[in-house]
Amino acid sequence: MLLKTFGWSFAVTALGLVAAVFYGGWTAFGIVAILSILEISLSFDNAVVNAGILKKMNAFWQKIFLTIGILIAVFGMRLVFPVVIVAVSAQLGPIEAVDLALTDKDRYQELVTDAHPSIAAFGGMFLLMIFLDFIFEDRDIKWLGWLERPLAKLGKVDMLSVCIALIVLLVSAITFGAHAHQHGGTHADKAETVLLAGIAGLITYMIVGGLSGYFEDKLEEEEEREHEEEEAAERAGKPKSAVKLAGKAAFFMFLYLEVLDASFSFDGVIGAFAVTNDIVLMALGLGIGAMYVRSLTVYLVRQGTLDDYVYLEHGAHYAIGALAVILLVTIQYQINEIITGLVGVVLIGASFWSSVRRNKRLAAAGGDGDQEKAEVSSGV
Repeated sequence: MLLKTFGWSFAVTALGLVAAVFYGGWTAFGIVAILSILEISLSFDNAVVNAGILKKMNAFWQKIFLTIGILIAVFGMRLVFPVVIVAVSAQLGPIEAVDLALTDKDRYQELVTDAHPSIAAFGGMFLLMIFLDFIFEDRDIKWLGWLERPLAKLGKVDMLSVCIALIVLLVSAITFGAHAHQHGGTHADKAETVLLAGIAGLITYMIVGGLSGYFEDKLEEEEEREHEEEEAAERAGKPKSAVKLAGKAAFFMFLYLEVLDASFSFDGVIGAFAVTNDIVLMALGLGIGAMYVRSLTVYLVRQGTLDDYVYLEHGAHYAIGALAVILLVTIQYQINEIITGLVGVVLIGASFWSSVRRNKRLAAAGGDGDQEKAEVSSGV
């Protein structure tokens, strides 16, 4: 089971490290290994959240997530995305941007750093919306009941998540603009860029998240209909007709997963520049890490880990909220990547430990009858 799920990750790791040695010797080998670990530590919460969505898909779409999805994740976000940033921000053609990345690495890093405020605003708003929609939803299972119960009541107010997100974005843009103006005004216009990028992140979440949520709500109904029509088609000897509609539902959830992964990868791509500004080594290291995140997602789904450890999803969403805040803070201040990674690990670790304690309480109580009592008394 372990080899079947992580086999491709092991293979990509071996190929990536060998390629690093051929490209830049043992120094490159070390850099790629460090970047891989950095990506995994920063994206573990991504795997937990992805698993919560992926478990609703069938084996075919899980395979698509691991094949086409990984191509988008590795080549799209870890290789093409930084080049596109440079091309847009420096008003260069794609070929010139690639040439700059390979020949003038310091200038390339400088251009990506200049584009960081807009990247952080887009990713921060997308992730913040995920967090807000999670904590404002009334759930049967609550991890931090003292916090989640009142927030669930507040969540009954229409559009509260959007209002809070827009207020946070406005404060971030005004603060950044004031800070830039005090330091000579050279980047004062970037306050507007931050505002526009943040709104774009919010719109992206509402469109992609809204579509995936709509189809997710209809998924059970369509699966029942598909099953009935398949049986009728088999009896009549006709081709199946409901697959396309079910496929549409899975497609939009897949699209949502890809945008989610893209938002998570922002901090990894930016953080990688603290280690190296060589685009080839970045792509190798972050690509290897992305493979493990994908494999870990599928492993969590197939093992039923989220069903066994019910607070893991809560911990991951709190980690998303922390990452969103960190991304917005990095518009103006630099935060060490180690802190970013540790926040996620600590929150998920705490939620895992709470899940273990809950399972022990339920086992001691002799079943699910005392589940409600266990939920009320739960906490970290």
